[in-house]
Amino acid sequence: MRISSEKPYFTVSAKSGELLVSGRLDREQICGKKPACALEFEAVAENPLNFYHVSVDIEDINDHTPKFTQSSFDLQISESTVPGTRFILEAAEDADIGLNSLRIYKLSLSPSFSLINKEKQDGSKYPELALEKRLDREQQSYHRLVLTAMDGGDPPLSGTTELRIQVTDANDNPPVFNQDMYRVSLPENVPPGTTVLQVSATDQDEGINSEITYSFYRTGQVFSLNSKSGEITTLRMLDFEEIKEYSIVVEARDGGGLAAQCTVEINIQDENDNSPEITFHSLVEMILENAAPGTLIALIKIYDQDSGENGEVNCRLEGEVPFQIISSSKNSYKLVIDGTLDREQTPEYNVTITATDRGKPPLSASKSVTLIITDINDNAPVFLQASYMVHVMENNPPGASIAQVSASDPDLGPNGHVSYSIVASDLEPRALASYVSVSAQSGVVFAQRAVEPGLFGLGLRTGEVRTARALGDRDAARQRLLVAVRDGGQPPLSATATLHLVFADSLQEVLPDVSDRPEPSDPQAELQFYLVVALALISVLFLLAVILAVALRLRRSPSPAAWGCFQPGLCVKSGPVVPPNYSEGTLPYSYNLCVAQTGKTEFNFLKCNEQLSSGQDILLCSDSSGALFPLCNSSESTSHPETQMAVSSV
Repeated sequence: MRISSEKPYFTVSAKSGELLVSGRLDREQICGKKPACALEFEAVAENPLNFYHVSVDIEDINDHTPKFTQSSFDLQISESTVPGTRFILEAAEDADIGLNSLRIYKLSLSPSFSLINKEKQDGSKYPELALEKRLDREQQSYHRLVLTAMDGGDPPLSGTTELRIQVTDANDNPPVFNQDMYRVSLPENVPPGTTVLQVSATDQDEGINSEITYSFYRTGQVFSLNSKSGEITTLRMLDFEEIKEYSIVVEARDGGGLAAQCTVEINIQDENDNSPEITFHSLVEMILENAAPGTLIALIKIYDQDSGENGEVNCRLEGEVPFQIISSSKNSYKLVIDGTLDREQTPEYNVTITATDRGKPPLSASKSVTLIITDINDNAPVFLQASYMVHVMENNPPGASIAQVSASDPDLGPNGHVSYSIVASDLEPRALASYVSVSAQSGVVFAQRAVEPGLFGLGLRTGEVRTARALGDRDAARQRLLVAVRDGGQPPLSATATLHLVFADSLQEVLPDVSDRPEPSDPQAELQFYLVVALALISVLFLLAVILAVALRLRRSPSPAAWGCFQPGLCVKSGPVVPPNYSEGTLPYSYNLCVAQTGKTEFNFLKCNEQLSSGQDILLCSDSSGALFPLCNSSESTSHPETQMAVSSV
């Protein structure tokens, strides 16, 4: 399983499948002041392949302390200010939300001032300073108070700032705004310098005490304020995806030092100003041309930063291609095969993916990818001619080229390489191989020999080697035949044997050729010999141990009868001695066996030392393996008493 996400906040354990956090998650950095913070991504399971939409809610912890923008604030209050007058104070900032956000403000003890906690429409808290009794500049012209902001965490966190209040001389009427709260909505695509709204305050005093100057209670870099007219304009482009709402405190101060505040809340409206972004994740390294329709090729992820309909996206393919886009989950799609592929006709496809949102007017984005089709061996080689007619002169030289065939294959790489072989003929395969052969690479056909019958023939089923014609003077006296045998299994298995033939008028002419070739020792036979010797030795030792144990047992026995057979002369029995009988399974004749071993070839010569009687018809000879076979009958033994036979095996 793996994750398809823009930022690697999470990973998946390959062993357990658990969702793991890649690093520390800062909810405030990810979602800001949003009441709900969720990270959404796609989880891709590869075996079996499936997609899951995962939404992880990031819960807030109390990890931010309420903070004021300044360590101290200066406030001027006229001594003529009537008790009950309220002054909006600077609000603290707390990046946490919910219970962990800023909850209450507290003021250090003072007989002249008290603190009132106020709440805006969006739920944020701000303090107001209330005058409890009239001030007397002549008695105390300066007041220092500590303002504390506390959140609702457990334990709660707090931040402080100092209020430095200067009591000014009498200015009977402070400025008064015509609204305590100004609200306005503004599209995010307005150009810099656009007028947002105009605040207005009046002062019943005359002269310099009635001259009002407007200013931001806290300077900002997004909006500007005309100090004379109270007009608020934009300084730069706004971005709904960055900040959705602004809350500004505007102060109006007259010439006598009296001031009043109002709050301006600016809501930013989303515009379709972000085009969709397309991310293409290929899942296969190669697309086989025999891939079935419905085979998954890639994942497509569409992301649009806009909200509402401006962020809803439709995805499609351009042109006529054998592929299809299927919706998987929210803004996730699958690219699958939707037709038959043929690399020989179209080896690659340039696919264009277009994503369009539902904004007014809609915005779209396109991404082009190249899909390479991989070749499979789906085309058979084709000969340039259906048949070839070849004329060969008789007595042709062996090994000469007599023809060339040619075939082509439209497949690619090894699938398109053509090799040639002979698969069928009106002749038996071994007979055909002795006449012609074909080059596997070039297709050139060669004559293996001149076209005269061969000297030998082989039984297809019996394995009998026979002479096909009479031995001529020009034929070699020594012949070497390679015989192959093959079964009918799938795949067929085969073995070969080499047959050496020597033609001579008598056996004595052959003996010098075969007697001087010693047979190499057989390691397997030596190993078996040592095993037999070891087994025999162990058996003898065991038998001796048993005899010794019995002897010791009998030696301890008090009965003298038990030792009767061990005393000399007591167990000798007289009687007729029966001579050995050789009538059942035993040959009472002696044989001389001549064995000559040369390489892999063995020649065994068996000579009969005694003349067979008339009642014995067959003479048995033994080869090197110990098998017996008939050599001659009684009549042949009579006329040729010294008949010999040579047997060769490979």
